[in-house]
Amino acid sequence: MAAQAGDSGKTGSGKILRRVVIAAVIVLIAAFAGYKYWKARQSALPDGIASGNGRIEAKLVDVAAKEPLRVKEILVDEGDLVEPGQVVARLDTITLQAELAEAKANVAAAQERVAIAKAAIVRCESEIELAKIELERAGKLVQERAGSQREYDVRQTSMKTTTASLEEDKARLQTALQEVEVARANVATIETRIQDATLVSPVRGRVLYRLAEVGEVLGPGGKALTLVNLSDIYMEIFLPSRQASRIKIGADSRIVLDHSLGLAAPGYVTFVSPEAQFTPKQVETKSERDKLMFRVKIRVPEELVASYIEYIKTGVRGVGYVKVDDSAAWPDRLQHLLTTEMKRQIGLSSSE
Repeated sequence: MAAQAGDSGKTGSGKILRRVVIAAVIVLIAAFAGYKYWKARQSALPDGIASGNGRIEAKLVDVAAKEPLRVKEILVDEGDLVEPGQVVARLDTITLQAELAEAKANVAAAQERVAIAKAAIVRCESEIELAKIELERAGKLVQERAGSQREYDVRQTSMKTTTASLEEDKARLQTALQEVEVARANVATIETRIQDATLVSPVRGRVLYRLAEVGEVLGPGGKALTLVNLSDIYMEIFLPSRQASRIKIGADSRIVLDHSLGLAAPGYVTFVSPEAQFTPKQVETKSERDKLMFRVKIRVPEELVASYIEYIKTGVRGVGYVKVDDSAAWPDRLQHLLTTEMKRQIGLSSSE
């Protein structure tokens, strides 16, 4: 009897334990379902706002040689931040320097020819003055029957010959002056080629690839470096026509990155593709990939990029949001904006 009572007690305890476990599982399932419902409500977008997956992108800029020259030095490495006008590489200009010296010598020679032509003009003008005086004197002597007609004709011919020589010297001067201008233009051209041998960054950006090393000879258009242009940071998303057709250029936008710490970066629409296309691979679901979509470009304000330029990295994924209706209100989770003054608050200040 005692054994049967013990078995009955154990059976009753087991039933109670199973009921407690089942009740706990039901509570957990209900809690999880409630959380998923709350999360869906939180992530739902109001009418007038569209969203799409994307990633941070920037244009690439190549720093290249204009003519075949040997690399003398590379002043930056991959990952370095460069500013507009910063010297990033120098090419060897020994040959160009020799050409420049020759061109400057040609300028000096042309200037000498100008000086000679001017001196010849002064000499001819003096000879013409003398010829005029002698012609007048010979004419008076002929009138007074004290001189011969032949002497008068000789003086007259001499004056015409000297006048013709003056015109020839003036023409020679013009030619010499043009030669000076051509020689100077040649000097300016070679100086420009020497300046172009100093490669500078055209943008504020980061070195993505170092494509040449010291001693290599770059051909015309040969690339030395590839830069990421950090002055133009944007995200491209793809939206269906019913949404893309309502977006206007300059529309208010938001970008939320996967590691955004609950903050949204403000942006604005700078481009809406006029042609539909298939969505790229980063749109994950097949139902979305089967649709024709329109590419929309969201640009981040340059002043915001400048404040966080040390942390800007292309390829980081996130979600872009665009107002297709100006009267639409941003949900609370998209109203916490990243600003130029928030480095210290989010732990990005270098002093912390």
